Amino acid sequence: MANRGPSYGLSREVQEKIEQKYDPELESRLVDWIVTQCGGNIEKPQPGRQNFQIWLMDGTILCRLINSLYPRGKEPIKKIPETQMAFKQMEKISQFLQAAEAYGVITTDIFQTVDLWEGKDMAAVQRTLMALGGVALTKDDGLYRGNRDWFHRKSQGNRREFSEEQLRQGQNLIGLQMGSNRGASQAGMTGYGMHRQIM
Repeated sequence: MANRGPSYGLSREVQEKIEQKYDPELESRLVDWIVTQCGGNIEKPQPGRQNFQIWLMDGTILCRLINSLYPRGKEPIKKIPETQMAFKQMEKISQFLQAAEAYGVITTDIFQTVDLWEGKDMAAVQRTLMALGGVALTKDDGLYRGNRDWFHRKSQGNRREFSEEQLRQGQNLIGLQMGSNRGASQAGMTGYGMHRQIM
């Protein structure tokens, strides 16, 4: 973690708002899923935001998690070194984020490396892991392990087919987004120079 002093004023208020978004119940569910998905030979952290951060911070567990969602031999992260060097740990987090995006997690759902490394926004880390679990559940390729109620399936699309006649009828309609002139009139309106002539 970076050695930063306490924040004051607006910075402090912003950080407090970010910290309020963190969900301890969601943390518990995510820890259970990660342990189950990775094979159960991972020790669970003590409850709490800081313990959750320390547990994930070196990137090893995240790399093992994303690899477990791929078939043997097709893992995106081939080598997961155990290291205490800060830049190597941050590199593993970055590899996880790239692999998660390639797996199907939307870019806007992916946290920044510093969100986890410095503990800036652990709620963003939770959102990324929730999105990853949702994509894994939706793929339904037999590699997801865990309770199916832990995540929501992503929608697969809702394609609609319209006939030529329906399309022609739609061209004649004016959508309410374009506004309406119902009830509009110029009653009571005066010209710009009218008040000067009265005086």
